Amino acid sequence: MRIPRSRTATRLLALGAVAAAVALVLPACAADPPAATEVAVAGDITTHDPALVVTNDAWYVFSTGDPAVGGGAPQVRRSTDDGATWEMLGTVWDADTRPEWAYEAVPGATNVWAPEVVEHDGVYHLYYSVSTFGRNTSVIGLTTNVTLDPDDPDHAWTDQGMVWSSSPGDPYNAIDPGVITDESGTPWLAFGSFWGGIQLLELEWPSGKPVEGAEPVTIASRGTAENAIEAPYLYRHGDWYYLFVARDRCCAGLDSTYNIAVGRAEEVTGPYLGPDGTPMTQDGGLALLGTIGNMVGPGGQSVSEGRLAFHFYDGAADGAFRLAVRELAWDDDGWPVAMTAEELAAASD
Repeated sequence: MRIPRSRTATRLLALGAVAAAVALVLPACAADPPAATEVAVAGDITTHDPALVVTNDAWYVFSTGDPAVGGGAPQVRRSTDDGATWEMLGTVWDADTRPEWAYEAVPGATNVWAPEVVEHDGVYHLYYSVSTFGRNTSVIGLTTNVTLDPDDPDHAWTDQGMVWSSSPGDPYNAIDPGVITDESGTPWLAFGSFWGGIQLLELEWPSGKPVEGAEPVTIASRGTAENAIEAPYLYRHGDWYYLFVARDRCCAGLDSTYNIAVGRAEEVTGPYLGPDGTPMTQDGGLALLGTIGNMVGPGGQSVSEGRLAFHFYDGAADGAFRLAVRELAWDDDGWPVAMTAEELAAASD
């Protein structure tokens, strides 16, 4: 039976109303926002300031040394199951082979802090810092190796001496090295803690040391007298350079207020901005991850192959520090997401 023209028009109007209603509902039914994926770590995870290195054969974490072990050398851990289980491999050097020049340059120093490991042309460059709390008499040193595998007969760390230093007359603190090679092949060292904030220094390969005449330039600062910002880490994703930093109070167990923030720039030299356009030199940046439940004071971060590694103070273990690893997600605007879906849901409640 042929439907009269008037009924056809009525049906079309009804269908149009349904389509409009569906269009209004769709945004509410859109896909869940991006969320990070937590790597469930186990084994020896007592690490502080982890430098994560993801290779084809294994994952490695280099971390701040214990004064009672290996002369305070950086500690080394390895996972052969994509970060799930970690074993202690030992230290980069021992009490008899440590770089005495670094300890002599910093009176009272007992251990190495916050190492960084990058590979260039088949050589691994391990940058480390030696300092004491509350002072900026500090040095950043360098040691190299052709392999990270201690079972390889070619495994041997070779001290390359000092990269940079600071003293009470300098407006910065030479600790917490983070190194990136830009799109043109030029390496850059980010460093700094409190004082004048985060600095950027041009390096050169193959030495991994500063180019002649290089001077630090400030790329991030809280703009306060205390200037509680440190632990810079540079990472490239897509068309952007990202500067990850740790802010506020570290190393106080369950009283720690450490948290991770990030800004980005089109050029490695900056300016690094937050999502609202505020420069990181003016306390800008995206708040990426802070205290959540028993995970207190996350910070001391690094990024390798899209995985964010950091330490936190465990509220379920009287504030003992632990390793955590998460695979970052990225939102539609190109910003990293470090919170899991469960954490994002809880934060929105």
